[in-house]
Amino acid sequence: MAPEPQTTGLVHHPDGCARCWWAGLDPLYVAYHDTEWGVPEYDSRALYEKLILDGFQAGLSWITILRRREGFRSAFAGFDPERIARFTEADIERLMADTGIIRNRAKIVGAVNGARAFLRIEESGPGFSRFLWDLAGGAPAQPRPQSRADIPTETEVSRAMGRALKAEGFSFCGPTIVYAFMQAVGMVNDHLAGCHRHAPCAALAKPAP
Repeated sequence: MAPEPQTTGLVHHPDGCARCWWAGLDPLYVAYHDTEWGVPEYDSRALYEKLILDGFQAGLSWITILRRREGFRSAFAGFDPERIARFTEADIERLMADTGIIRNRAKIVGAVNGARAFLRIEESGPGFSRFLWDLAGGAPAQPRPQSRADIPTETEVSRAMGRALKAEGFSFCGPTIVYAFMQAVGMVNDHLAGCHRHAPCAALAKPAP
């Protein structure tokens, strides 16, 4: 039995759960929706990984990246910024030949430059996590969207965060990419109000440490 789409953007699945429309039927996508998306993330390394993966998503669907996430983790040294910051031109050529990732030179170089920017932020202030969460207002926003029409593709906060990241040396951090990143890491809880994950994510919201 296929899930029934609703005009609000909720989809009622055979397991009895109502989910955001974008999760669809793919088991990998449903698991991501149910366990990761919208959960507040405060770990700096994990935030770097997600930001870089969202940059690789530019022009593609998120499921394309999700299916290759383990390949990305293997190719990019577990998204350890200290290791990635030391990548050389030979490493970039290695990555350009790696079929387990998206082979886009600008995005690969952007990930390396982003690692170097990450280290500068870690060394010069309260850390990457606090840098991002301060830009996001210090705690997860809880807008309670009633339908998909209530969810923006960018906000003034994502525009400001994108400008700040670009100034630090990151690329592929336009306001739409950054807003998708903010949704994914729980800086804004954009699960629809009727989604079974809205309340659990809201319960996890707390001021950033």
